[in-house]
Amino acid sequence: MRKKAPMPQTLLPLIPDGATQINDLVSVVREGDRWTYFHGAHPIFSHAQDDRRSFRMFTAQLVCQGTCRQVEIIRAFGVSKNSILRSVKKFREEGIESFYEPRRGRGSTVITEKVADQAQSLLNAGTSRKEVAEQIGIKYDTLQKAIRQGRLQEAPQDEKTAALSPASDKSGRSLQDSAAANAMGTACTRTMERVCAALGMLPDGAPTRFEPCRDVSLGGVLCALPALTQNGLFRHLDRCFSPLGGYYTSLQVMILLACMALCRIKTVEQLQYHSPGELGKLLGLDRVPEVRCLRNKLTSLSADDAPEKWAALLSKDWLEADPDLAGALYVDGHVRLYHGHLTELPRRYVSRQRLCLRGTTDYWVNDALGQPFFVIERPVDQGMLEAIENDIVPRLLKDVPRQPSQEALDADPHLARFTILFDREGYSPVFFKQMWQSHRIACITYHKHPKEDWPEDVFAETAVKMPGGETVMMKLAERGSWVGSKKDGLWMREIRKLNPSGHQTSLISTAYGGSSVKDAGRLFSRWSQENFFRYSMQHFGIDLLSEYGTQEITGTKRPVVNPARRELDRQRRSVQSKLTRRRAEYAAVALHPEADEKKVAQWERQKAKLLDEIQSLEHELETVKTRQQETPKHLEWNELPEESKFKRLLPNRKQLLDTVKMIAYRAETAMAGIIREQLSRQDDARSVLQDLFRSTADLIPSPETNELVVRVHSLANPRTNRAIEHLLQELNSASATYPGTKLKLVYHLVGASSE
Repeated sequence: MRKKAPMPQTLLPLIPDGATQINDLVSVVREGDRWTYFHGAHPIFSHAQDDRRSFRMFTAQLVCQGTCRQVEIIRAFGVSKNSILRSVKKFREEGIESFYEPRRGRGSTVITEKVADQAQSLLNAGTSRKEVAEQIGIKYDTLQKAIRQGRLQEAPQDEKTAALSPASDKSGRSLQDSAAANAMGTACTRTMERVCAALGMLPDGAPTRFEPCRDVSLGGVLCALPALTQNGLFRHLDRCFSPLGGYYTSLQVMILLACMALCRIKTVEQLQYHSPGELGKLLGLDRVPEVRCLRNKLTSLSADDAPEKWAALLSKDWLEADPDLAGALYVDGHVRLYHGHLTELPRRYVSRQRLCLRGTTDYWVNDALGQPFFVIERPVDQGMLEAIENDIVPRLLKDVPRQPSQEALDADPHLARFTILFDREGYSPVFFKQMWQSHRIACITYHKHPKEDWPEDVFAETAVKMPGGETVMMKLAERGSWVGSKKDGLWMREIRKLNPSGHQTSLISTAYGGSSVKDAGRLFSRWSQENFFRYSMQHFGIDLLSEYGTQEITGTKRPVVNPARRELDRQRRSVQSKLTRRRAEYAAVALHPEADEKKVAQWERQKAKLLDEIQSLEHELETVKTRQQETPKHLEWNELPEESKFKRLLPNRKQLLDTVKMIAYRAETAMAGIIREQLSRQDDARSVLQDLFRSTADLIPSPETNELVVRVHSLANPRTNRAIEHLLQELNSASATYPGTKLKLVYHLVGASSE
């Protein structure tokens, strides 16, 4: 079937001067305070500029008659689509007269004092809004407006009403969460609260409200809340972070991050593989934020260097909480590898892989048990000694508690403020001398260049008490030794341990007032920090990227390696390698072939050629060495060529998550100390805790006693259950409350003897 040709235009596209064209046929002209509409060049309607009724009537008439389309009216006059739809509906149903009917005045008050009292009593009884509106005979919108204006107070659907309903099971919750996906989203069952949050009507965020639930996934992680609270997860939040606004509060986000760390959900992206509704029950909400929402919340929390302020306050609290552990601090660097392409970070030596790889160096300060105090990121790094001197020592001098006064230091020349311990990377007699003379800080490390072995008969079997509480038998001996050069060296205490193999491990110390037993116990506990690195990388993902992005490095005066010097080093190694090979080839042809005269000429030519190459390479090597000596090894950051400068990875969100993970590690360490009391193999404590955090639990709020009962399901075997039961008894004795509520946390183990 052939298509019909379009009708030719019969009206010329003529419009009056100064007119605004609505479409090819209709235009409008504004003259003074009047609007005049034209069909082609003929006026068809006019009204005053402020006559909104005539405007709505005529534009609706144009649409209904097919002269104009809705989108043309919207584009020409800038009105909303809803306004056009209302006018068109009114024109079709009620005609032109409906636009000019006088407006009805305000009616009498619907919610009188009597009606308000009746509605308030129903609301106090826990009746829903819809049922209240039906019973007293008013519109639902009227009741909702009265509640929003504060004339009526709705009883919160907290534990007092939620606890009256039967406990839900996992299947029922799954069906409910799936059904909500067709409305606001998966597990978004608190519709009204989310709408109010979107409209800015929940300035304090969604309330924490628990409902009776059975078999909640990962419910066992709530057993860590007392330890998390004790280690400062909820401390200084209002002081450091601005309110988030919206549905989720800062407190709820912090609880979620800590639970993710303990449940080994290492990144925000991994959250999408867990049920949002089940995790939401742990927070007293309908669901946890989705990945994109949580990223936005973390961005808000990371603004204005808030994570750095929070971490500094917590670090000071941790140091003051245990002055004995704060007296001996362990410092070590950890290279965080970067395989991205946003910037070309410098290469660092990674001892765990024995390779030079691109990354950034973090310096961690831990106690003797491996618990972290703080971490310092150094995108431009000159090594451990420079980091200790410029970044770590000034902070420790300010934060370490119970430092001796200046009078006490003057009275006792062997007294130290505190002690720092590190591995052989920090070996420097000049640095030891500077720390002692300038700050009276003692240093303990391994001797990098020990002299001859000591006689075995000077070693004595000694019981050494380690910082963790265990006692180890060691063969120890102590002497005074001069360490370093005659000019810059100093006398230090040298303690040696005789190993069963006959090897002598030497450590040196400027803790002149200490003992060999104490120093040996401290330094040989340095592996607790290495264990922390390995455990945190494997279980908490401290090496993983928290966000994608870089920023410029500004305000630094730290020297960096000169790229020109690095290139000359490469050239020197290359020329030296070639020269070594040519000399080896020359030595191989040194024997004279006396028996064969034909080979003599060839031998002489080959030898002369090699000799020329050797002389050329020797000259080239001397030239490179001269240029190398004239080129400075380091440059200031501002002197680097632009093409050689790199950027730092975005630090704030990483520091926020690292701080939460430090709190989680410290909380887990405290709980492991309790569990070890009931375990024959103490190394199993953390594995038992991991099983506890991943276990299911029943959450039963009790409004009568103002308690939240957490009933942890039985674990793998009786041995583990006995250890968990012992832990829960200790937690119950702490009388902790759920953060942000007055609910006392009560823990039970299903099937336990005490239940």
